[in-house]
Amino acid sequence: MNRDLTVDDLLYAGIPLASGLLAAFALRILLRWLGGHADRTRWSGDDVIVHALRAVVPWAAVVGGVAGAAAVLPLTRTVQHTTNQVLTVLLIFVATVSVARVVTGLVRTVTQSRSGVAGSATIFVNITRILVLAIGFLVVLQTLGISIAPLLTALGVGGLAVALALQDTLANLFAGIHILASKTVQPGDYIKLSSGEEGYVEDINWRQTTIRNLSNNLIVLPNGQLAQANMTNFMRPEEQLTILVQVGVAYDSDLEHVERVTNEVIAETMNEVEGAVPDHEPIIRFHTFGDSRIGFTVILGVGEFSDQYRIKHEFIKRLHKRYRAEGIRIPAPARTVALQQGSVGIPQQRTGEIEPGGLSPARFD
Repeated sequence: MNRDLTVDDLLYAGIPLASGLLAAFALRILLRWLGGHADRTRWSGDDVIVHALRAVVPWAAVVGGVAGAAAVLPLTRTVQHTTNQVLTVLLIFVATVSVARVVTGLVRTVTQSRSGVAGSATIFVNITRILVLAIGFLVVLQTLGISIAPLLTALGVGGLAVALALQDTLANLFAGIHILASKTVQPGDYIKLSSGEEGYVEDINWRQTTIRNLSNNLIVLPNGQLAQANMTNFMRPEEQLTILVQVGVAYDSDLEHVERVTNEVIAETMNEVEGAVPDHEPIIRFHTFGDSRIGFTVILGVGEFSDQYRIKHEFIKRLHKRYRAEGIRIPAPARTVALQQGSVGIPQQRTGEIEPGGLSPARFD
């Protein structure tokens, strides 16, 4: 159109614009109500979807209102086309960001709700977000009339050079994906490496694995090093494990009485100490006639790796107290040294006689 702008044009343009703003306001209230309803459900995926819709739907209504107003106004074909392209790009951008939030949120929800999947690992979330944003970027280019075929060709050729330059980074990336896909290590597992590092796995991202040890310090390892290391996972195939406590009693002890008292202390500890497994059958096995004691092993069940220290602490205290009350002795290690009858003389050097080693032979009087 080439005619001048009139008041009627502004009134007509204001109707779709006001309608878009009113629709955005109404949709925002509706989505807020849906968000409150989603908070009361057990599934967290609906929270993610509603949160993403609250970001894209009101903006879509506003963009629709602006597009309707632009269609009514007497704009030239060039300005109209430019306006439509800008609004379309804006709408695609908002939709892409919202879709990225929904998909990454659902991925995070699935990984946190299923055992054996990467609970808090960011590697899958980051890869998903990058893929969605890349697709949105390509859609924007296609909308603007820019051919993406040469771009994809250039990316394919340049990707080879980038892969050669980033061998270590890509190796860590694929090592992290392999670790998570094979389910050998997941965030939350307690692991110990052959090199000595141990602790709870905090996260596995695109380059490195973060481990928090029991002293609350962070250990950062490249994924490639973790994939190649000899490792013990104390959470696989299950979190519950057994611990061994070595005990010894005097030779004059009644072993039947010792076993009965020890079982009573085990039952008390398993039922009262946090982290113990009351259903685990206690096991006592005598195994050694030592120098000063009869040794046996007590096998206890614990919920997970770090619980063993508290359970051992409580069990040993209670067992020692009960043994003292029952008159069961835990002898200290002793050594008996037999001496030859007579006095012991100090080795002295003989005059004129030196042994090849430089010292004279010992002489006992």
